Amino acid sequence: MATLKEVQSKIVSVKKTRQITSAMKMVATSRLRGSQLRMEAFEPYASKFAEVLGSIAGKSGEDASPLLVPREEVKKVALILCTSDRGLCGGFNNNLIAKAEKLIESELAGKDVSIICFGKRGRDWAKKSPSPIEDEYLGVVGGNIAFSVASTSGQKMIDSFLDGAVDEVYLIYSLFENMAKQIPTLKQILPIPSLADVAGEAEEADAEGEFLPEHICEPSSDALLGEMLPKNIFIQIYDALLQTSTSEHGARMRAMENATKACEDMVDELQTIFNKTRQAGITSDLMDIVGGAEALKG
Repeated sequence: MATLKEVQSKIVSVKKTRQITSAMKMVATSRLRGSQLRMEAFEPYASKFAEVLGSIAGKSGEDASPLLVPREEVKKVALILCTSDRGLCGGFNNNLIAKAEKLIESELAGKDVSIICFGKRGRDWAKKSPSPIEDEYLGVVGGNIAFSVASTSGQKMIDSFLDGAVDEVYLIYSLFENMAKQIPTLKQILPIPSLADVAGEAEEADAEGEFLPEHICEPSSDALLGEMLPKNIFIQIYDALLQTSTSEHGARMRAMENATKACEDMVDELQTIFNKTRQAGITSDLMDIVGGAEALKG
C-alpha cells in the first residue's frame, strides 16, 4: 500500500492537472463562440451565392466552363485535408486522418495522390504517408481565417486542373453539427459536379416554398457562370476551414470537460485511499499502544 505522503502528492498533482484542464476548457469555449459567430456570419453569403448560382445554372449548358468537364481517365488526384494545428481535442484529428486514409486506400487506390495540408496534424501524418505533400498551410485553422487563404489555395487547384496536373480534387473537413457532434466530411470540388445537381437544389428550395427570383444575366449566363464557378470553389474551401475551426474548438472543449471530470473522480478516489491509509496507520499505532500497555500489566 502507498504511503500517506505518496497519496497526498498524487492528490496535489491531479488537482493541478484539473486546474489546467478547466482553464483550457474555458479558453476553448471562448474561442468556440468566436469561431461559431464567424461561421454563422458567412452562411448568408454562401447561401445567397448558391441560390444565384443555381438560378444561372438552369440556363447554362454543361460545357459552360472547363471546370465542369470530367476527365475520361483519372490518374492524378489532389486531396485537401483540413485538420488542426494543436492536439488535446480528443479524436478530432484522428477521425479526419482516418477518413483520408480510407479514401486513398479504397476509391483512390492505384492513382497518384498528392496532399494539400491545412494544419500541422495533417501535415505530420502526410509526411509519413506514401503520398507527397503538394502544399501546406500552417497556423490557419483555429484562428481568424482570412478569405485570401481559401482563394489562394483554390486558385492553385484550378490552375492545376486546367493545366492537366490533376484530374480530380477532393476536400476533407469536419462538419460542425453541434457542440457534441463533428462529422468528418468528404466533398469533390473539381471537376465541379453537374449543373443539373446545382439547379436541382434550387428547384427543391422552390418546392419547399422559398422564393427564388428569376435572375436577368448580363452578359450571358454562360459567361457569368464561368466567372462564378471559381468563386464557388473558394467559398467551399473557406466554409470548410470555418467548419473545421469551429469543430476543433468544440472537440477540445468537450475533451477538456471530460478530462476535468476524470480528474475530479481521481481526486475522490485518491482521497478515499488517503483516508483508508491514514485510518490503517492510526489503527496500527493504537494496537501497538494497547499491546505495550498489556505487556506492562503482565
